[in-house]
Amino acid sequence: MTPAPGTPAIDVHDLVKRYGPRTVVDRFSLAVEQGRICGFLGPNGSGKTTTLRMICGLLTPDGGGGTCLGYDLVRDREEIKRQTGYMTQRFGLYEDLTIRENLEFVGRVYGLDRIRGRVDHSLERLDLTTRQHQLAGALSGGWKQRLALAACVLHEPRLLLLDEPTAGVDPKARRAFWDEIHAYAASGITVLVSTHYMDEAERCHEIAYIAYGELMARGTASDIVRHSGLSAFIATGPGADRLAVKLRDAPGVSAAAAFGATLHVCGPDRIALERAIEPYRADARIVWQEAEPTLEDIFIHLMGTARDNAPGA
Repeated sequence: MTPAPGTPAIDVHDLVKRYGPRTVVDRFSLAVEQGRICGFLGPNGSGKTTTLRMICGLLTPDGGGGTCLGYDLVRDREEIKRQTGYMTQRFGLYEDLTIRENLEFVGRVYGLDRIRGRVDHSLERLDLTTRQHQLAGALSGGWKQRLALAACVLHEPRLLLLDEPTAGVDPKARRAFWDEIHAYAASGITVLVSTHYMDEAERCHEIAYIAYGELMARGTASDIVRHSGLSAFIATGPGADRLAVKLRDAPGVSAAAAFGATLHVCGPDRIALERAIEPYRADARIVWQEAEPTLEDIFIHLMGTARDNAPGA
């Protein structure tokens, strides 16, 4: 079963998941078109992993529903699993097996035909051929992530769900990993990827931000910045960075951070923000310029406005 052109690969609405008194995911809705990369962002404990597991059929929602790859989220869970590649936060393959042995094992679990040929293709595509006889436990973080991705795509899924796939990986390995993600998307595979890295979020076609189980923002990076409602200023000059401590808790300031010798401040009310920085404009050595808020500014602001769903919070 293949969704008709233009039909979302993921189309879920009002998903709810509870654990005891805590609602981990609260009426979450999301639609992702085929062949798109959607970045899934949010603080730790916000419900990202739980949502991914509901979408791929590993967890049953307590409320809501929808479709994934054209299949009903609850009724067709097994079919969704067969056509989805899910990469967990923690490395989930066998460290005492080689790269090739791990991939051959995954192929047998899926009941694939032509296992040797499929493994050869995955090894070559992800530049693992020369390392195929190395034990997985001896690999660095970046190579482990390549192996995990190779295992995810071995059965030729139509959807990839990647849960913080580049955590702890160096910048060069992260860039190579993302080049592969874009190549898979270009071939028609849909990707939903959770990340804490703002530069990775900007490499996605669109972004969904979840905080404490609720969807807080959705759109392209530029859309989210444009509609954030935040104002921002940058200050440069001797001692500008030291103003971060003074401004951080000032009325009208949602974030104040030093980047080297530069200060970046933002807030939801332009008048209140200008009032907060006004006392420091008198220092002629410091130059203030209006700036565009960053994704990091916006997500920190959203975290501050979200309602914590932990019991007793």
